[in-house]
Amino acid sequence: MDSIKRAVNSFGLPRVIILAFFVFLLGMAAFYDLGIPALLGDVIRRWGMFGILVLAMVPAIQSGIGPNFGVSIGIIGGLLGSLISIEMRDMGYFEATANPEVVSVIIALIFAIVFAGIFGFLYGLLLNRVKGSEMVVSTYVGFSMVALFNIMWLLLPFRSGTSIWPIAGEGLRTTISLADDFGGVFNDLLAFELGDMSVPTGLLLVFFLCCFLVWLFTQSRIGMMMRAAGSNPNFARAAGINVNKMRVLGTTLSTILGGIGIVAFAQSFGFLQLYNAPLMMGFTVVASVLVGGASVVNARIFNVLLGTFLFQGILTVAIPVANQMVPEGNLSEILRMIISNGIILYALSKSREATR
Repeated sequence: MDSIKRAVNSFGLPRVIILAFFVFLLGMAAFYDLGIPALLGDVIRRWGMFGILVLAMVPAIQSGIGPNFGVSIGIIGGLLGSLISIEMRDMGYFEATANPEVVSVIIALIFAIVFAGIFGFLYGLLLNRVKGSEMVVSTYVGFSMVALFNIMWLLLPFRSGTSIWPIAGEGLRTTISLADDFGGVFNDLLAFELGDMSVPTGLLLVFFLCCFLVWLFTQSRIGMMMRAAGSNPNFARAAGINVNKMRVLGTTLSTILGGIGIVAFAQSFGFLQLYNAPLMMGFTVVASVLVGGASVVNARIFNVLLGTFLFQGILTVAIPVANQMVPEGNLSEILRMIISNGIILYALSKSREATR
């Protein structure tokens, strides 16, 4: 009995409850004959889709700025990179290559890293000037960036026929198909079927590779300096570490991962979504890492893997189950808001306890 209690305490009672709720939902899905293999395949796909975006929380939290609600800044950098890749392919730059889709996604990732890196550096400088209020400021900076680019999407000189509005010929569409560009490139790589369950092997490999690279960075000398600056700034200063520089580094890395993450998300989803689409994504990824056991002062790769799987699993399974239980009402969006915001509220209510 004591060993079970120690295991529960080590894993975390909230995680045990959430995992039990997920298993309960799977049981209800089986009861309503919703097709468990297909649902699990969708959970795995969404795990890979959102994984890198959730991974962006690790350097942010470890560097001391807390959960990066402004990850939408990096997402916008990724959207810019993707649009440039689409434009270049439409102009025929990749036609001479053997695999234009692969080249297209690589170009999108390169430009995503460049733009997200620039945005992240400037964003990090701003957060250094508002220490103690990072979560509030990052939320509103992210909202402001999305609002700014609502205007920029109408003004930027893109001319690809798949991107702009077909009637006026000006401004970018709200949703842009990636079917002729890099849609499904990662998902289709080494993909296989297990009955009704589809496993996007390539997408998972990209996600795991990013997790491994972030883990390697955190074990490096500069990664340990960043973690020291985030966990104990006074000690870090006494040891000769430039805390402000480490905070900017963590913010920049987080923003870059947000840019990479949205490219992986978009290729899996099959579309780019502009305008207000990135507005609330920060809340989803923060909720995911918190449900995995991270706090506002500490996050690990394991928290990303577990949290993303549980959060996306609950959303994926709970919505069809709820719609079966209450068929006369569409509860999808309501459930999504209750789950994500409820988890964030619970985790933030424990932040005072975690900082002691």
